[in-house]
Amino acid sequence: MPALLKDLPTPCLLLERPRLERNLERLRTRMAKLGVELRPHLKTCKSWDVARLMLPTPVGPATVSTLREAEEFATHGVRDMTYAVGIAPQKLARVAALRRQGVDLAVILDSVEQARAVAECGEAIPVLMEIDADGHRAGIRPERREQLLAVAAVLPRAALRGVLTHAGGSYHAHGVTALERAAEGERAAAVEAARLLREAGYACPVISVGSTPTAHLARDLTGVTEVRAGVYCFFDLMMADLGVCKLDDIACSVLATVIGHQSGKGPLGGWTLTDAGWMALSRDTGFGQHGYGMVCNEAGRPYEQWIVAETSQEHGVLAIPPGSLKTPPQLGVGARVRILPNHICATAAQYDRYYVLDGGVEVVAEWPRFSGW
Repeated sequence: MPALLKDLPTPCLLLERPRLERNLERLRTRMAKLGVELRPHLKTCKSWDVARLMLPTPVGPATVSTLREAEEFATHGVRDMTYAVGIAPQKLARVAALRRQGVDLAVILDSVEQARAVAECGEAIPVLMEIDADGHRAGIRPERREQLLAVAAVLPRAALRGVLTHAGGSYHAHGVTALERAAEGERAAAVEAARLLREAGYACPVISVGSTPTAHLARDLTGVTEVRAGVYCFFDLMMADLGVCKLDDIACSVLATVIGHQSGKGPLGGWTLTDAGWMALSRDTGFGQHGYGMVCNEAGRPYEQWIVAETSQEHGVLAIPPGSLKTPPQLGVGARVRILPNHICATAAQYDRYYVLDGGVEVVAEWPRFSGW
């Protein structure tokens, strides 16, 4: 294994372990103060080496977004998982296989069709009903009592474990006040849906909410039993722009190498080309403030106003934004830069490992990462 950043092949994914551990402790402490269980979402890390640091215990609880994640983490002994994506009937056989191995894997759904598929699959599979807290994606609106009860009625009564919601709209809630409002909306939606189900005779013991922004800004979680979050382990530029974290909390970056210059192109100072294009960074531009990522020096300190302005498959174009009078750094071919990602879930998905740093430029470990569904 290479010992120093200068020896690593590029592009590659770096992980600052001290930042990771600080991020994990921050949310763990916050949830303890609010009196709710943390069910970490492992979709962002997709790595047992990271997951074992995130999980409250070696067996869970955990959240996953793919059955590949559930199967992988089950091999490491995780036994309490929620598959937090609406269930497709064709996937129930894999869910059942994991449950026969002793994995308490619950699924989520929001329709009579899904509920009927679970009820008729021949296996006892626990269910969380998905609630729409903010119109962001899937789920049943909490005030739609008849729809909630129609779905619940199709399930075996013992199968309905509770309700689950995700305040995805919080990713567009800028500022403390807006984020606090999103967190309260999420809590209130889940608690109200659970109340209606309980009034109809369903036990509904689990009330599950969560997103990284709302987990960090919620002031009151009365009625909630667990919180799910995933991006918090690494954070990214989107979370920094929302005010959920600071730049020096971002634990992952992409190491890239300068491969050329085009002095006559682009704004002041021209272009600097690297070997990290959209295959290394993803196409995600976040809120549009940092192009495809923020450029830092090899030690991880951001350059002022230098961004990945454009990408092609294997080329990244570093430039100063139009209108700026800032002169870009002059780096020679072969120089290394680090790029902070807009959305770490998308960026990390491009890699099969993390090169782990301990606060310096020396690589202390390689942690494998998997992908797939």
